[in-house]
Amino acid sequence: MKSRSIASTFALLSAGVILVAGCQSGPSGHVPASYYSGTALDRNTVSTRSTTEYLEVNLNPADSQLRLEEIARIKGFLAAYNARGHGLLSLSVPQDSANPQLTISALAETRDLAWNAGIEYDQIAGSAYSAEGRANAPIILAFTIYKAIAPDCPSLAQVDVANARSNSDMPTLGCAVRTNMAAMIADPRDFLGERELEGGDTVRRNNQLEAYRNGEATAAARSDDESGAISAAVN
Repeated sequence: MKSRSIASTFALLSAGVILVAGCQSGPSGHVPASYYSGTALDRNTVSTRSTTEYLEVNLNPADSQLRLEEIARIKGFLAAYNARGHGLLSLSVPQDSANPQLTISALAETRDLAWNAGIEYDQIAGSAYSAEGRANAPIILAFTIYKAIAPDCPSLAQVDVANARSNSDMPTLGCAVRTNMAAMIADPRDFLGERELEGGDTVRRNNQLEAYRNGEATAAARSDDESGAISAAVN
């Protein structure tokens, strides 16, 4: 009985060695060091870069106020600031312009447009720059945005998918996921983790919980007018 027990023990140990050897990765039988520091997603990170958006508002010395096309450009720029801008909105005006009255009038009109767009006055940083004698020196608006930089994914043509000698991840694993994430995120600054989460809708949550307790449907009601509704013409 004792000899059988020893033989069984050696058999189990041998099987364990074979399993461990089978699970080892890489040609040399060692697990890559990167496996101990994170996942495939961690090895394909999305970086974030801040850039500055500019708009030069043209001022014609012969005018007395902003032209309609310049007003339209300012409105579009302010909408972009509300959607993607961070920090203060910079508003810089030229000094010693050929038509100082136009500059003052255009500045006031631009501030009014910003106010109408929902931008408070304390969100605007005013400054001045030298016109250097230019008669048509513009008003310059600027704000900061963040862009997501996707990882540099290797080409699948360079990956030998038939190589099964190791259990290591393919170098492309996780890269496509991160690339899609960089393309879909609404505000790339969220990758920095600096924005606080907004409070949840407690009224909606309580209504859903009450409906669940009463055995009622918790899904939102849909009508036949919705584009995703199934036609009643086919039974």
